[in-house]
Amino acid sequence: MSVLVAASSSAEGRAALAAGVTEAQLRGTELLWANLGSDPVPDVTAAVGDLPAREVQLNPRMDKVDAFLDSVVAEDVSLVVMGLRHRSPVGKLLLGSMAQRVLLEAEVPVLAVKAR
Repeated sequence: MSVLVAASSSAEGRAALAAGVTEAQLRGTELLWANLGSDPVPDVTAAVGDLPAREVQLNPRMDKVDAFLDSVVAEDVSLVVMGLRHRSPVGKLLLGSMAQRVLLEAEVPVLAVKAR
């Protein structure tokens, strides 16, 4: 079992990585992360420290959320950690929401965190 973080270079993505590190340490398990953003995730090594961790590569030919959810099953994940940001109802309607899909479709518990 492992903890999978939906990481990105945003403040929400960094908050999710920090929360994921804490959860993996508490559970004594491996930390996995997948980049759901368009830019590289910075400073992962510094954030992870000595914790066993690795990046999960998402299938580039799939929708990012579908590939992420497939990784939850394939990697035997026990918890997903992801960052959330406040969006207006209209913004959610027009642009959709990766977070909403993960929250509704993941087969394991999801810890949603906000950036400070």
